[in-house]
Amino acid sequence: MVCGGFACSKNCLCALNLLYTLVSLLLIGIAAWGIGFGLISSLRVVGVVIAVGIFLFLIALVGLIGAIKHHQVLLFFYMIILLLVFIVQLSVSCACLALNREQQGQLLEVGWNNTASARNDIQRNLNCCGFRSFNPNDTCLASCMKSGHPCSPCAPIIGKYAGEVLRFVGGIGLFFSFTEILGVWLTYRYRNQKDPRANPSAFL
Repeated sequence: MVCGGFACSKNCLCALNLLYTLVSLLLIGIAAWGIGFGLISSLRVVGVVIAVGIFLFLIALVGLIGAIKHHQVLLFFYMIILLLVFIVQLSVSCACLALNREQQGQLLEVGWNNTASARNDIQRNLNCCGFRSFNPNDTCLASCMKSGHPCSPCAPIIGKYAGEVLRFVGGIGLFFSFTEILGVWLTYRYRNQKDPRANPSAFL
């Protein structure tokens, strides 16, 4: 049977959605692991990761049920949602890859000023205090502060990893955006194919 057949399209679509399911469970597991080991205390960060994982899991579930049952309505909504996610994800991935060092610094500083709990996690895990300078009136959970040693600012330390992290996130986002457009194409083709079990005389 050629890969353009009904069964092959169905199996490819099911496999793609199983991949999305595994990724969604991995995201939820990473968030739970970060909380369990005390690496992440920011409820906002954890909430975003878990929300993305649940959203991806629900999309994969809709696609999987639609593929197994050859349900036209579910497949249509799955295709539209996947296309919208592809557009958003491709835009964000390209933006991550296009940021220069100055823009990265500005973005990090905005995030630093707006997330107190994430700021505490960074200071504790990277053993630094303050973004570019530390105000003695502020709270710092770094071990250097507890031991009385001078603490380095966090901006240079974060800057070393920011570019690599953004490139990694952008690359992963681009990879999954192409799997999403593949899913849209597979879904479109699969919806227009006839089930040979329902009509034995239909062409594959």
